[in-house]
Amino acid sequence: MTSEGIPSSTFTTKIHDELREKVRDFAETVIQPRIADMEESRSIEVELATEIARQGWIGVTIGPGYGGMGLGHLAKTIIIEELARVSGAMGAMAQASMLGVAKILHFGTEEQKDRLLPGIAAGQYLPTIAVTEHKSGGHVLGMTSTARREGDEYVLNGGKVFVGNSHIGHLHGVVVRTDSGSRGLTAFIVESDRPGLSLGEYRPTMGLNGFSFGELIFDECRVPAANRLGPEGGGLNVAYSSSVLYGRLNLAAVSLGIHQALLEETGQFVANRRHGGYELSKEPAIQQKLGQMNASLITARVLAYHASHMLDEGIPCDPYLMNAKLQNVELSLDSARTAMEVHAAHGLSADGRLERLVRDAYHIYAPAGTSDIQRLRLAEAALHSAPQRTEWSELLAAELRASSAALRVA
Repeated sequence: MTSEGIPSSTFTTKIHDELREKVRDFAETVIQPRIADMEESRSIEVELATEIARQGWIGVTIGPGYGGMGLGHLAKTIIIEELARVSGAMGAMAQASMLGVAKILHFGTEEQKDRLLPGIAAGQYLPTIAVTEHKSGGHVLGMTSTARREGDEYVLNGGKVFVGNSHIGHLHGVVVRTDSGSRGLTAFIVESDRPGLSLGEYRPTMGLNGFSFGELIFDECRVPAANRLGPEGGGLNVAYSSSVLYGRLNLAAVSLGIHQALLEETGQFVANRRHGGYELSKEPAIQQKLGQMNASLITARVLAYHASHMLDEGIPCDPYLMNAKLQNVELSLDSARTAMEVHAAHGLSADGRLERLVRDAYHIYAPAGTSDIQRLRLAEAALHSAPQRTEWSELLAAELRASSAALRVA
């Protein structure tokens, strides 16, 4: 066993176990004491985000040549899981910037990588990715934000919503329209201090208090052509690959951490209460519910770890990544409801941990595609009818294997 309740597995190594212990200790000693203030203020927690970045964890998939950990996607999943077990908001913060790393790793030029990745790995910069818009939602081809070429610059206009780390990010990965059709999207790195870039008013959401999840507004925002990610017209690939390879698995990891916390909280509640003169933990109906929560958590973890391992090995696994997000979200929501049933009225208190966990669990449903979207993509995979026939995990297999190079050397 590593940390309490989480055994080593076929996929994990001593390096993973030691990493888990380090992240868990940080989460329990540094993050946990600040949660009450985060919940009360419902404001963006900049200081904690900065402290997490300075641990080097945002650079877990960045190779040692750029100053990163080079430990790959299973290590990334464990980091997010352990942060989210204590604070879904900080797990979401970490995963959002880890998602932002993807676009630079897979589409950045050598100059861009040399210039940006070491700073990200050191915790100096938090990257983001900004694709979703008010009117088009998750329909990427429906976006209307634009960029026009003027000499050695592009001029951006429009806006993006639901951007993770919107108000604390330093390097926004923005996909906008430079022409019509599927080949008319282009991706750019937009620094947070660029003239013409502003932030929408921050509005707290249902859950994940402390996490920045907001709006970017572009008004004649000038960006050097050197900030373009990939070729002009290649933005769709940046958006899709980042979501498939990083977004879905990252959010599965957030759900997994929240799920672990739900089981722990419910187990503690049951162990410490009596009902009608009997210990609640000995009630058969309660045992059934707790047993189902544990079974669901075990299933969720296996799915997330297996998909992570496949990515690290460079094995085509796009459907496994979709399923990891689908099942982790659905199973955590099932367990959230079961936990509320066990706690009954005790679970309704806004001062209790359970109420926060339930809100946070629901917050992970929509990003990177709702469960209906994941099922649709899985159906396309089963029917071999997806427009993108070759899996992203196959196209970028060599780079994905390279991201866990340090682990292989060890």
